[in-house]
Amino acid sequence: MAKQPPVPDPLIFVPRQGKPQLLFVLLHGESADPQQVAPLADAIKLAFPMAIVVLPYGFHQPSWQDEQPGGYHWIDPGNPEDENYRARVAASVNPLIELIRTLQEKFGLSGQQTALAGFSQGASMALEASHADHGLAGRVLAFSGLYATMPAVVPPATLLHFFHGANDQQVSVQEVESTLSQLASLQGDATLDVASRIGHELHEALIRQAIVRLQTCVPLRSWEDAMSTLQEDQLREKQAGQGGPTLH
Repeated sequence: MAKQPPVPDPLIFVPRQGKPQLLFVLLHGESADPQQVAPLADAIKLAFPMAIVVLPYGFHQPSWQDEQPGGYHWIDPGNPEDENYRARVAASVNPLIELIRTLQEKFGLSGQQTALAGFSQGASMALEASHADHGLAGRVLAFSGLYATMPAVVPPATLLHFFHGANDQQVSVQEVESTLSQLASLQGDATLDVASRIGHELHEALIRQAIVRLQTCVPLRSWEDAMSTLQEDQLREKQAGQGGPTLH
């Protein structure tokens, strides 16, 4: 039996000059390769010129007897009806976390300076990785994908963005809305954008909205910190204006 070639190294794009300020790791969908998320990479590089953008290949290649060579999976394809799907997801999450941590160490960037983005199966991997390691990323952008397992807790320092097509026949909008309700009940920080007349695809309209979210959406934790600071400042000003406590 012919041995399959090794999985290629990630594609890495670095700023033309200056120290990188952000790290984006973009994960393609099942049976695909980094070219699938190239339009998203181009948009990010344009909007964030001081960012490093990394496009890894999925860890698994399907049997050449089953599919055309060239497609990569993050999760071992195995038997599509295998009940061990969640276990196979967990087996791939740890290597992904190790890859991201290695990139962070190499470029001197923290989890809060890191954003994970993925399409379909890549979105699932980004979500699962951020929940397995709560300090891994400040943001996750999930395009047309959901968790392999509905979360019971949320990463406290991660802002989750979901982007979905209203006509998606593989992952319904209702499933995504149910997930957002669960995240809300857990006090998670999440947004959802749904585009009409779009199916299961990394559409340019969703990519544009992702850039808007990245540029304008303030994490809830930052807003709460700012409000807390404002209230403390107002209290100090009020106390100072009173000239100290009054004795009766």
